[in-house]
Amino acid sequence: MSCGSCSATLRIARLVLHDKPYIVVEGPIGAGKTTLARLLADERQARLVLEKVEENPFLERFYGDSQKYRFQAQLYFLLTRYRQQQELAQADLFRQNLVCDYLFAKDHLFAQVNLDADEFALYRQLFGLLDARLPKPDLVVYLQARLDVLMSRVRKRAKDYESGLTPEYVRRIAEAYKDFFFHYDETPLLVVNCSEIDFVDHPEETADLMREINEAGPGVQHYIPLGSK
Repeated sequence: MSCGSCSATLRIARLVLHDKPYIVVEGPIGAGKTTLARLLADERQARLVLEKVEENPFLERFYGDSQKYRFQAQLYFLLTRYRQQQELAQADLFRQNLVCDYLFAKDHLFAQVNLDADEFALYRQLFGLLDARLPKPDLVVYLQARLDVLMSRVRKRAKDYESGLTPEYVRRIAEAYKDFFFHYDETPLLVVNCSEIDFVDHPEETADLMREINEAGPGVQHYIPLGSK
């Protein structure tokens, strides 16, 4: 095949991609990011990339004794998230549509909440080296919800390793997300208020949000679902 033919084939392949081929759904514990990521991937016929939370061998121990296991749990998350994102960049990022249920930069957010000053200083050095090597998404969808909604959803899914989660810890994580995305400017950002809406049970709201995602432009935009109060 000639180089001209190769170029033509590449152009055709790119045409099937959405104008936002790499979308990330983010939000605090219980916000519904994985549920929305699945729906979005299905709607866009995209590859779904899920965070491998349950594979962290320190996570359950962290929830039981955070001071003892916080650094091990955070370092494991950092390295496994980086490895997964690097594999995507090398194999898939420019060849198909992707929807991911986490933003690599959020690892830094959890580290700020969980680690002490000395641990965080060491962590930041490693994070800075890894983050600079990864591509950025075309759009981040940030889900917000009230604390009572987050706790209700956490209890409803009843994951064993989350049984030790306290409202105070979830509140701190939610506040950290709010502060992080208030200053976030690396990519276009769509902020979604989802306290009143369960997208699984309200397909009309899901369809409306999908349209909003497809039409999202640069900068920061806010979306309040139709059924919100």
